[in-house]
Amino acid sequence: MEHKRLTYTNKELGGYLVGMFGQNLIYNIVATGLYFYFQNVICLPAMALGWIMTIARVWDAINDPMMGTIVDKTKTKWGKCRPYLIIFPGIIGVVTILTFINGNYANATTSAQKALIIGWAAFSYIAWGMCFTVCDIPLWGITSLMTEDENDRSKILGLARMVAGVGGIGVLVVQIAQALGTAFVGNLDKSAPDYAELVQKANQKGFIITVIIMTVVASILFEFAGIATRERVEKSEKSYTFKENFKIMFSNKPFRQILISGILRSPIQLLMIVAMTLVTYYYANGNIMNILATDASGKITGINFKILIGLGCVALGLFVGQFVAMGITPLLIKKFEKKTLYNFYSIAGAVPFALIYVFFKISGGDLTSTVWSIVIGICMLFGSASFGGINVLQSVMIADCVDYEEYYNGVRTDGVFFSGQSFITKLAAGLSTIISSVVYSIVGYSGKNVDILNKAIANGESFITYDGGTGKGKYAAAMFFLISIPPAIGMLLSAIPTLKYAMTDKEHENILAELVSRRRTAKEKTDADSTDAPSTLDAASAALEDNMDSIVEEINNL
Repeated sequence: MEHKRLTYTNKELGGYLVGMFGQNLIYNIVATGLYFYFQNVICLPAMALGWIMTIARVWDAINDPMMGTIVDKTKTKWGKCRPYLIIFPGIIGVVTILTFINGNYANATTSAQKALIIGWAAFSYIAWGMCFTVCDIPLWGITSLMTEDENDRSKILGLARMVAGVGGIGVLVVQIAQALGTAFVGNLDKSAPDYAELVQKANQKGFIITVIIMTVVASILFEFAGIATRERVEKSEKSYTFKENFKIMFSNKPFRQILISGILRSPIQLLMIVAMTLVTYYYANGNIMNILATDASGKITGINFKILIGLGCVALGLFVGQFVAMGITPLLIKKFEKKTLYNFYSIAGAVPFALIYVFFKISGGDLTSTVWSIVIGICMLFGSASFGGINVLQSVMIADCVDYEEYYNGVRTDGVFFSGQSFITKLAAGLSTIISSVVYSIVGYSGKNVDILNKAIANGESFITYDGGTGKGKYAAAMFFLISIPPAIGMLLSAIPTLKYAMTDKEHENILAELVSRRRTAKEKTDADSTDAPSTLDAASAALEDNMDSIVEEINNL
């Protein structure tokens, strides 16, 4: 017998997607904006950034599954995921703002000041990561609790990934902050001896104000994911300890394959981490506002089309490719095996990424012409499309793994399994930061050198021709290498664990049908037992009637 499958309403879907947008706005403010801020505004040493990320990722390896276990053990009138989505968006908003409140390492004069700046950066970032985990695991986990229908699940996850991509506008925190900084500087005399220092202070002030405004708005939007949704799939009575959940994660073969694949693909996050620095310095010479041509007095005289075309091609390629792939992947899932799509995206995506560095070398290090900008934009388009498609498939396949676990072992581990996705996301950002920190340290793009570069650019030098004692073009070469070779290698490696993926789509459909049948049978049995058993009120009335008969009998005997 085919049972009707419970699913979400359009109103719930809309509320969830609004919340998803808010959460990803916060994520991108930190994932892209904070890294840029640490490296290029307050000038933290590259290796210090690497160590901060290493410590944070080691802690995440423990914290994420632990939080997943807590979510799976949560039982409230709101469900097991919604409480966290209602309570924590405001908290993560406050912590996000605090991560940007820091001193400038380049201006620190004592070892104690430098240690305090690095220490606060580490503490606030790790605290942010913990708060993000508390929100992120329930946000993705609730998707498998909102519906029993596989097509509706693929639909909500596909839309969620698209909206998450739209949340990528959080990277505009850099441009908006620089625009504010430029406004704060005004028409100050560029020949003034302290002009570069004033620009730096204005940029930092612009960042803090921008982050406060964007984060407050994002936190309010994030709340909708909790207040507008409803959990329909019953929480399983059976639950496991933290230690047992670790064993479950690695004993579930399809989940283990997805987890390892995601870890191997980690360098792809270099796109988001390095791209903002690349477009800001390489194409816009240190400030996005250079897209506006000005005269000697600072008056706007027109548009610098060379910068506009370069920025436009890279940015459009990076984001449009993801959006298109995220939109069509849920449709492709209906026609092709998920494993086939996943591996195709992984292998095909490596080619355009590898070509980016090849073209950089062929061009002699100058890709700012219109033709080269279009070529790089096309590479970004196809590379990011593969990345966007994989993101959708990863979420859908993890949700399938939750069903797989419930079918074979009788427990739904939504929290634990989606903690794996949260861990992959943060590990990718961490490993990418470590890789970039090592490469930047090798070429000298770190700490005081970045401050010197910023002052040189403020005084009229060009980033592309800047030497700085490290060799002409080394900074640019490092950036193009980082967004090209490591991501290409990561994409290729990520296909290895899933070449023989352990669950076919047909097998999952059978599993889902059986689970729906089990739940309906269990519910019908519970309802029948409730109907057959006397109610509490009936039992109390019967007891009272018996007692009254006894009392009357005693009175008659008197």
